[in-house]
Amino acid sequence: MSTLNGKIAVVAGGTRGAGRGIAIKLGEAGATVYVTGRSTRKEMSPMQRKETIEDTAKFVTDAGGHGIPIQVDHTEEKQVEALFNRINKEQNGQLDILINDIWGGDPLTNWEKSFGEHDLQDGLQIQKQAVQSHIITSHYAVPLMKKNNKGLITEITDGTDYTYRGNLYYSLAKISNIHMALAMAADLKNHNITSVAVTPGFLRSEAMLDLFGVTEENWQEGAKVEKHFIASETPFYVGEAIKHLALDTDVNRFTGSVLSSWQLSEIYNFTDIDGTQPHWGNYFEENVNKKEFDF
Repeated sequence: MSTLNGKIAVVAGGTRGAGRGIAIKLGEAGATVYVTGRSTRKEMSPMQRKETIEDTAKFVTDAGGHGIPIQVDHTEEKQVEALFNRINKEQNGQLDILINDIWGGDPLTNWEKSFGEHDLQDGLQIQKQAVQSHIITSHYAVPLMKKNNKGLITEITDGTDYTYRGNLYYSLAKISNIHMALAMAADLKNHNITSVAVTPGFLRSEAMLDLFGVTEENWQEGAKVEKHFIASETPFYVGEAIKHLALDTDVNRFTGSVLSSWQLSEIYNFTDIDGTQPHWGNYFEENVNKKEFDF
């Protein structure tokens, strides 16, 4: 299978960042992509960002697929249920790919505060937005996949293991995403449903470009602000990784695994949009001061 023509995907949290890159790459392969999130052209989410689900859906269509934007707050069960009821009706019960990339935790994470000092309600909201929302979304997606005895579920996370990530609430959310992928793989093994977790490296998202005062054209200048930014990758890199997983007829060999954009770039031999193959794993091992992660 060389295209995703006729395949139906949901990118939950497809407004910006990795979600947008993944949605566009699935569209590039011909998929119909339901792009969900809170930010629309009429209503800005608490993230206060300019990117919208309508923009992402247009990019999906422009890339060769069919983008369908639907405003959904994935922490609200009724909204999620309505989403999959609509897909069930519009696509005759077909759902092939679910990408869980719901996050929105950046303004809630205080990297300067340790546990007990960090705002409790913000910490709990991170779990609601980045863990509970994934559970709710998968709960309503899985029955469609079971009915067709096939599917690919991808949990987008940060990191490939269970080590501390600099903030208790952030760590708990990202590690929960990893374990959710593993647990779903075990629960769904008899239904031909593949469940994996995938992490990008240092993501050169819209928000990071803005933070460092650069654009994609001169992004290297951002390394003057944060030296490790020199090893960053665009959202299209993890998008290419997910596209290749979706195209792989033997993808079930990965079920229950934690995968990375750089690992998959070696397996499938693809590059980022500038022709390079960023490898955050190697860069981290060679250049990042690990003392801050030693306990």
